[in-house]
Amino acid sequence: MGAALLVLGSVVSVQTGQAFGKQLFAAAGPGGVVALRLAFAALVLLAIHRPAWPSWRELPPVLGFGAAIAGMNLIYPALSFLPMGVASALQLLGPLTVAVVSARRARDIGFALVAAFGVWLFHSPSGTTLPAAGVALALLSAASMGGYLVLSRKVGTSVPDGSMLALAVTVAAVLALPFGVTAPVWRPSLLLAGFGVAVLSAVIPYSLDLAALRRVPPRTVAVLESLEAAVAGVAGALVLGERLSFAAWAGIACVTASAAAAGRAATRNL
Repeated sequence: MGAALLVLGSVVSVQTGQAFGKQLFAAAGPGGVVALRLAFAALVLLAIHRPAWPSWRELPPVLGFGAAIAGMNLIYPALSFLPMGVASALQLLGPLTVAVVSARRARDIGFALVAAFGVWLFHSPSGTTLPAAGVALALLSAASMGGYLVLSRKVGTSVPDGSMLALAVTVAAVLALPFGVTAPVWRPSLLLAGFGVAVLSAVIPYSLDLAALRRVPPRTVAVLESLEAAVAGVAGALVLGERLSFAAWAGIACVTASAAAAGRAATRNL
């Protein structure tokens, strides 16, 4: 399977799972959803790959990869403040940065300016800004997503299977556990829903990303993942009934187009 199809599958899976995860906020809260998502994802990946304990040489990349995965999950508390399409577009600034830095052309400044204009468009017509807490959380998730792409490439090319991914997701689950330990997540129906969210939004997309990054560099995956904001907007509308303004959709289009252009430029410079 080609890298494009792998990443497309990852994008659709993660955003669909994320939409269903947001539905669970009323029952478990964002921290509880993250804890369930990562705990179940770690258990599934550990069962599939059965990794050995990492060596001292492997430990730093595993810990760094796990910290990046945990940081990406800040998108969930961000979703308690922001619609899915907006939060995902802000998160896309991480891959955009990877693409721009990798390409190293003067015109890439233009890509960044287009993305910045798209973020500005997320202001509502009344002039009020997006909630600062939601924006900050989404941007922290963006930084983590940029690190995730780079580290996933390094990890994916260092081992032939998903054992390092399983260990990294386990590290992320341990880091997220304190934020969900007080959440009421022990009802069977909630555990079952959390398992489904884990498979859709973590096990499948992380595995597909790893496979794609074995084939192409992070800057190429960045362009492919530029569809996330648009898919998130559609998933938010279909699953959650979220409605975005024309300006918000225009902002999503700007960020998506900027990431796509930056990624294509970086790919041509391979």
